[in-house]
Order: sequence, then structure tokens, then C-alpha cells
Amino acid sequence: MNGTDPTSDWIRRFHRSASATSRLVCFPHAGGSASYFHGVSKSLTPDTEVLAVQYPGRQDRRGEPLLDSVGAMADAAYEALAPWTDRPLGLFGHSMGALVAFEVAARLAGDGVVPVGLFASGRRAPSCYRDENVHLRDDAGVMAELNRLDGTDSRLLDDAELREMILPALRSDYRAVETYHYTPRPTLVCPVWALVGDDDPRTTLDEARAWSEHTTGLFELTVFPGGHFYLNAQADAVVDLVRSRLSAHRTP
Repeated sequence: MNGTDPTSDWIRRFHRSASATSRLVCFPHAGGSASYFHGVSKSLTPDTEVLAVQYPGRQDRRGEPLLDSVGAMADAAYEALAPWTDRPLGLFGHSMGALVAFEVAARLAGDGVVPVGLFASGRRAPSCYRDENVHLRDDAGVMAELNRLDGTDSRLLDDAELREMILPALRSDYRAVETYHYTPRPTLVCPVWALVGDDDPRTTLDEARAWSEHTTGLFELTVFPGGHFYLNAQADAVVDLVRSRLSAHRTP
């Protein structure tokens, strides 16, 4: 590769590294954007080059039509990643992003591209279904859920203009997650590392442990103190874990 980013609205590379021995693709949570992983990119460079997925309908893609299915997000992200598979590729997804990352891993495997591993953070396994309807609530109900998960500064939610910017993408993402149904397929062969907060209202330890059913490779569950957005307070520990696992499992 010549250092010039392949043309794609879907991929953000905050820090280039010609010496990186692997890449980590990061998939944001519902309502989230690529910039959420800027700190991760800075911390992992230069050994690992971070690519952050930018879903449509937010930040510099705010004017684009939203996608309200995990499958559609995975299809587009998978296509955008095609030029980046010249180095070992790990996948990290938080919450909704874990489902998108899982679906992308399955698509890559279908092409014979085996990821270094999948980091599934803050999300129950694809085969664990809950009947949820946040996307059907009124605006106050959606914002109440966001407050409950403590993932956004409450002062931002008090700003009417910011709420108007956040809500369409957030509701669409919740629709994608809550209408997702796992379709049985060949299990992954790459390692799956599940990460979860010990007080996460959206993922129990048993639901996180069920990720083991989706790979024939290594499985590991790591529990951190905190809720659904445990990684905000545990960023250094999460980065250390990611660095360690990528270093141990990537292939030349």
C-alpha cells in the first residue's frame, strides 16, 4: 500500500503507521461514531494501525441516509475493508458494533480471510435474544435509555439542538440491533475475546460467555468493573488487553 487511504466513506484512519504489523478495525456502538476510537488509535500506534468505521448519518456523514439493519451495515463495512486485508486484521466492536463486527468476520471468513480475532465488547452473543423496543419509544423514552446506560454526558442531552442531531441515528441504530436475528452459519475459527462490565444492564455474564458458541477457536471472557460503557473508565486496561492479544495471535 502506498500510504494513501483507499477511497471509502466508511473507514477512518487517524494515525498512519508504515511499520504496523497488524490492523484493528473498530465498530462503534449505537449512536456512536468513528471518533470514539481516536484515543485507541493513538495508544496502539505504531505497532497496530487502527481503522475506525464511520456509519452513515453522523458527523461528516450526517446528511447521508441511515442504515437500520445490522446486515446492511456489515455488508457495506465488509466491502470497504477489502483494500485493507494486506495485513493481519483484528476486529473490535462495542455494543451494536460487536454484532456488526461479528457479521463482518463471517463475511471475511467466507472469502478465506481469517481475522486475528474478534473483540466483542458490551454485547450479548448473537444467539442470545431479548425482546426489546427502545426504537419504538418516543424521543423522551430513547433519551431515557441513553441516560440509563450512562454513555453520554447528560449536559449534552439537555441541549435541544444536539438532541435533534443525535436522535435520528440513535433510533435507527436501536432499530438495527433490536430487529437483528442471528442466522446459524459455520462458526468462526478465529479467537473471540468477550469483554463486559460487571454491572451492565444489557449483557449478563452468561450472555457474554455465550460468545464461546460462535467460534471453534480460543475463547476468553474478561470482566471489568463498570456498566455498559465500562470502557470509558477502563480505557487503559482495555487497550493493554487488545495489544496483548493481537501481539500473541497475529500471524506474520
